[in-house]
Amino acid sequence: MMSKHILSAEKWLIIFAVLCILIALCLAAFNFVTDPFGAFGDRFFQWWSYDETNNPRVAKISYLEQHHEEYDSYIIGCSSTSSYPKKQLDEYFDADFYNLIMYGADMLDVEETVGYITENYEVKNLVLNVYIDNGIHYDTERDALTYGMHYKADGSSAIRYFAKYLFANPSYGLSKLRDRRADTYLQQAFDVFDEVSGAYDKSRRDAEAIGDMGNYLEAYPIFENYSFTPDGSLTCTAPTMESIARIKAICNERGVNFLVVSAPVYREYYNQFDPQEVRDFYTALASVTDYWDFSFSSVSCDPRYFYDETHFRNSVGEMALARIFGDETVYVPDDFGVLVTRENVADYLTRYSEIEMPTVESYTKDVPILMYHHLDEVGDGGDTISVSVFEEQIKSLAEAGYTSILFSDLYNYVHSGTDLPEKSVVITFDDGYLSNYTLAMPILEKYGMRATVFAIGVSIGKDTYKDTGRAIHPHFSLSEAKEMISSGVFDIQSHSYDFHQVAGLDSEPVRSGILQLEGESESEYIAAIQTDCDKMNGIFEDAFGKNATVFAYPYGFRSLMSNIILRENGIVATVTTEEKSASLIKGLPQSLLEMGRFFATDRLSGDELLSLIEK
Repeated sequence: MMSKHILSAEKWLIIFAVLCILIALCLAAFNFVTDPFGAFGDRFFQWWSYDETNNPRVAKISYLEQHHEEYDSYIIGCSSTSSYPKKQLDEYFDADFYNLIMYGADMLDVEETVGYITENYEVKNLVLNVYIDNGIHYDTERDALTYGMHYKADGSSAIRYFAKYLFANPSYGLSKLRDRRADTYLQQAFDVFDEVSGAYDKSRRDAEAIGDMGNYLEAYPIFENYSFTPDGSLTCTAPTMESIARIKAICNERGVNFLVVSAPVYREYYNQFDPQEVRDFYTALASVTDYWDFSFSSVSCDPRYFYDETHFRNSVGEMALARIFGDETVYVPDDFGVLVTRENVADYLTRYSEIEMPTVESYTKDVPILMYHHLDEVGDGGDTISVSVFEEQIKSLAEAGYTSILFSDLYNYVHSGTDLPEKSVVITFDDGYLSNYTLAMPILEKYGMRATVFAIGVSIGKDTYKDTGRAIHPHFSLSEAKEMISSGVFDIQSHSYDFHQVAGLDSEPVRSGILQLEGESESEYIAAIQTDCDKMNGIFEDAFGKNATVFAYPYGFRSLMSNIILRENGIVATVTTEEKSASLIKGLPQSLLEMGRFFATDRLSGDELLSLIEK
């Protein structure tokens, strides 16, 4: 009997052990297949944007093992490194860059990663991004899974590395499966990276409208009554500089062109540090290597150039690269960017502490945009304006000293810093009526004014509504549009090809401007905008030899998705029907998005129009 009990116990022990092994194997197999950190090369999903979001240190090395032949240069550093755009890096260096940003500011991790890529891959250029927090953290690992290094980079045990990810909590893999089903075209919290560039996916950020400061502080409350306490003092300056020195030595030994930049930071963030520690940090950096410093300038004084205190917009990174490479076609503030050396660092840091907030007027401008539609001999009190009232309004603008400008002038102000006339106004017409050609053009020409027409593609040259046969105010033809452009009085832009739909005339379902239809899938909606843009650009290319670059939202309706898709189709500026001036900011392309317009009606006298736009 005793023997049977012993055998039974042994048998259950064996069964238990086998079950444990099977569970462990199942866990390992599940984690291997889902691979939420990209530790095993993500063989089944190839969803690198997700893996890199969980741990960019690991996933990017795994990605490069499969794709390193596509790149010959790298930029590396903390997360603000993402804001130096690949397009400009490739152009200025004549190279193919990959962004090796990693969370946190641990220079030891950067050093180990640089050692690995320079030893194993072709590397022509290495750009190292340094900022003040590199003096706070060194040789830290906040979490073994999300901040751990790839074993090939830090030389750690391969067995421990694979075991760590094979037997990780399965909740990570389950989240990846769940998020895969919930994934959309737009970047989300679980896939914040662009796998081709290695940088953050900024499609949302780049398509959000930026205007006056009040609205921005509502959207980014972190900057209102700003208060922040750094993680610590700059006690890690010395080991950080030692790592940078070793990185420089690696690049020199292996023939890699080495460039160091110091990232822009919001002004109030610096006020949280001991000034002497800050000076010591940058002095120590200059003793190791020359570097381009963008950390503090007039840009640092305006929160609209930032998402938070240490993360700046891609357009700011573009300005930094333009300064380094002397690209005068890009707007760069005079005080933005200095090449700091061992010889000039003391003088630079003295001037650095004396920078004052620039006047807002030096880099921003409010411009009123007027919205007209149809002209006739007799107005209707609303959209249709009488010829006499229209001339009175235009004459009043001219006599008040206003200069009419085009959207290309707004673009040049924002992108290149080209100044605008002191009293600028933009005159626009929606829909593309023939009266713009026959009645408005002579009056505009008489007073030396110019205007932009937002034409509806499907209505060009028509006097009936689509295929309904219903009479409408006639729209100018393409030949007339060419004449309007060649006159120098008009520019023609897009009011969509066929998103300006009317209930009762268009077949159901009628779209509300460019908004997504109820029940319309995301892919169908994206395709609808893409098709509309293709049709409109087809007309523009054939008739005018150019694509549309400015878009007037039908009825003013818009969404973040519409901004993104239009931007991907070459639209650089958009206007709405919201009554407000356009608040333009040099160096911020987003200030050209969702610009407001003042509704010029038949009820407004010339003086009343001036009062409307000047109050």
